[in-house]
Amino acid sequence: MKKIINHLKNSNHIIMASHKKPDGDAIGSLIAMGLALDALNKDITLYNESPIPSAYRFLPSVERIVHQIKKTDTYDTAIILDCADFQRIGKISSVISKIPVIINIDHHITNNRFGNFNLIDTSACATAEIIYHLLIEMALPISNSAITTAIYTGILTDTGSFRFSNTNKAAFVICEKMVEAGVDPYNVARHVYGRYSLGRIKLLKMALESIEISYNGKISMMILTKDMLDETGTQPEDINGLINYAKNIENVKVAVLIHELSNGKGVSEKPENYHISLRSDGTVDVAAIASSFSGGGHNRAAGFSIESTLSNIKTQLLINIAIEL
Repeated sequence: MKKIINHLKNSNHIIMASHKKPDGDAIGSLIAMGLALDALNKDITLYNESPIPSAYRFLPSVERIVHQIKKTDTYDTAIILDCADFQRIGKISSVISKIPVIINIDHHITNNRFGNFNLIDTSACATAEIIYHLLIEMALPISNSAITTAIYTGILTDTGSFRFSNTNKAAFVICEKMVEAGVDPYNVARHVYGRYSLGRIKLLKMALESIEISYNGKISMMILTKDMLDETGTQPEDINGLINYAKNIENVKVAVLIHELSNGKGVSEKPENYHISLRSDGTVDVAAIASSFSGGGHNRAAGFSIESTLSNIKTQLLINIAIEL
């Protein structure tokens, strides 16, 4: 950590990026770290390839996050947040790979330590927890409402409102400090969890109807097609959390969400792009399964992308999961 701190103090032009299709931790960590470094009078760019999900647009200073950079922009340091794999930042990876120093800050167990400096803590409940400790070590102020709300939101969402197994003592201690500094828990919860569009409710209905259960009842599969999103007028962000309905079925050990990224018009024999989300009750290490498909994550929550046919994906997943059961 000291080497990272020393380097940041000597940096001038810093770009910070988190993974595409960001969650609360990716966005919260990005905002908190970026605004804190403003105190060092650095030239800071906050970047994410994807649109900000509506649930997180309430975050103070979220407008600082850009989705494009100029080819003429030059940076001496890149900070990559909440990414187990460098490519998860998206198309900008080809640009950032040319920056002299890359700092990798993450909490995923499958992180491949791609940075010149790596601050990886797999015991942390969220990357936002690591950011909090780093800012304390750097003696940077965390009283700014944008910073405190971002850290609180990052921890709240990545622990599933303190329901997930990664919830640790630090999650409560840090969030308590953020509340003492002025964060309004009700306001955060109201934005993150408070309302659903009618389209999302319709999508949920379709998702529930798509669930398939393995012969032994230990594996559940949920399928979402592009046609479903088009028909309900929903966005990819509306998929967040749907897999939990499949995971919480009695006796299910592993839940799978197969999300079609390109439209095969329902032709299962045609190769298309899919994103696969995996959730476990803790008895199966889904990060290991995801890694076998060049993905990553945590032992209870992981994912990967693949180009294949729907029928082949189902077969491969059933075989790989059955081996682990």
